[in-house]
Amino acid sequence: MLFSGCVSVGRALEELRSSLFNELRTSEGAKRQQQRFCGPVVAMTFNFMVAVGIILGNKLVMGRVGFNYPIFLTLIHYATAWILLAIFKAFSLLPVGPPSKTTPFSSLFALGAVMAFASGLANTSLNHNSVGFYQMAKIAVTPTIVTAEFFLFRKTISFSKVVALVVVSFGVAVATVTDLEFNAFGACVAFAWIVPSAINKILWSNLQQQGNWTALALMWKTTPVTIFFLVALMPWLDPPGVLSFKWGPTNTSAILVSALLGFLLQWSGALALGATSATSHVVLGQFKTCVILLGGYLLFGSDPGLVSIIGAILALCGMSVYTSLNLKESTEKSTNLLPSQNLPSVKPVKPKSSEDEEKPLVEDNSSAV
Repeated sequence: MLFSGCVSVGRALEELRSSLFNELRTSEGAKRQQQRFCGPVVAMTFNFMVAVGIILGNKLVMGRVGFNYPIFLTLIHYATAWILLAIFKAFSLLPVGPPSKTTPFSSLFALGAVMAFASGLANTSLNHNSVGFYQMAKIAVTPTIVTAEFFLFRKTISFSKVVALVVVSFGVAVATVTDLEFNAFGACVAFAWIVPSAINKILWSNLQQQGNWTALALMWKTTPVTIFFLVALMPWLDPPGVLSFKWGPTNTSAILVSALLGFLLQWSGALALGATSATSHVVLGQFKTCVILLGGYLLFGSDPGLVSIIGAILALCGMSVYTSLNLKESTEKSTNLLPSQNLPSVKPVKPKSSEDEEKPLVEDNSSAV
């Protein structure tokens, strides 16, 4: 009895594995599975939780461990991600990408290169500038995305969304920009990071939504290019002395945990960009900043100041308006598609005369001969 039950369970698991395997063998099936299990809410929640975790992980690595090599740390993150993706591929768990002719290699190469600059320069900016100046540069990404999408894809947004984004940016600036300490090199890095960060989010969102790319398949194609450019950036942006770092068990474990969180952050960010848009992903990042600030005030008794609290609340109000406008827009789009899908078109039937009724009989007889 127990043996037969184990056999039936094993057979059911094998059928589930084979069906999932068949779905992952085509880019369309893999895309359907991603949309089925990772909708906008799931993807953005996943990205939010991982982003909070990696903030704590990177603080541990750069603070307590003393690993002050941001480009090399980013390189470790992407190398770990590529090794994990290779393991997925070896076990046939990596989704198949669309045919190469549908997406030119130049697009994948550009995404890999831009991703290296966006991730590497972000960590370098945070290492050389104060948190306030870093947040100011992050706020500038939002108008950059809106401008770039207009010139690249002729994509426009409504005036109501523009007002909501202005309120969000102003609230985040009031809440987080408490100090603007920076040096000339750090300022140059911060301003150089803004455009690659915006283009990176736009390309990730566009390639997944316009083509049949999934997040993991796109990561597999672009990660080697990212690693190549990070290796090229390391001598220019990292300080010397990386070879003399003490790789003890504790330090190595902390860096590996940060690398695993970096892989999850890249994956969850790609899922969120594929399910929403580049602008919504930036708003999610600003939401994370405000939640961390208010959570520290409410749960741990930290005192960021009355002005910062008011700014965070104002930003959250703007985010709520922006989210409601997105939901309203998506509802209107789905409603407009319904009339054309409900009823099939029926051609009017013309009444036949007695002569018309006799003609088919004659034609049928002649065709039979």
